[in-house]
Amino acid sequence: MSHEHEWKGQLWLGRDYGLVHGRLGRTAPHAHYAHQLIIADGQPLQVSLDGIPQVTDRLFIGSLRNHAIMHGSDNVLCIYAEPLVFEAQALQDCLADVEPSLPAIAQALLQCPRRPLTDPRIGRALQALDSLLAGKVSALSLAAQAHVSLSQLERLFARQVGLPVRRLVLWRRLRLAMALMLSGSKLTVAAHAAGFADAAHLSRSLKNIFGVTASHGLNGLHIHLLD
Repeated sequence: MSHEHEWKGQLWLGRDYGLVHGRLGRTAPHAHYAHQLIIADGQPLQVSLDGIPQVTDRLFIGSLRNHAIMHGSDNVLCIYAEPLVFEAQALQDCLADVEPSLPAIAQALLQCPRRPLTDPRIGRALQALDSLLAGKVSALSLAAQAHVSLSQLERLFARQVGLPVRRLVLWRRLRLAMALMLSGSKLTVAAHAAGFADAAHLSRSLKNIFGVTASHGLNGLHIHLLD
């Protein structure tokens, strides 16, 4: 791949959001769980959204919408936010008039209202999920931790999370592996620590969900971990 695919710049990583500022490289079409807001401070960005090309300097991409960056561009700020925590409209309202800089965006997100988990069964299932990521995670074991049947758990996830259990497990694994790699872990080490079968499995998942490989999407980012 050419430098058109490479991402370079700063990544500020919080518990429920991530901020990238710098060069955004091209991606393959993909759809991820996070809400995404792209702000181009300079040359407009060429993006495909649901297969329709457009040129824009600001674009909100809701959770699970198919999109791709068609041409790399410099000086772009990209916000990723967890739908479990941030409601789409509230997120856009919080960021509507904020200066496009990492400190200003991070401060605005701290003040943005979080969605409460109204059902404690979901909270118990998510806590169990995160504790099991390094090994096997079965929907049945999560249901047992949440004190519900498997069918009840599936319905709860569909209604409150917006993802089937298996896809949320993959999302959480990928999020953990990315944090480990950005903190300096080798690909294979991060893969095993996050419960992937091997480095190839992690690489395929990263490409499928974010449209980039680890070498082009992560190696050029300098990470700053937020509280």
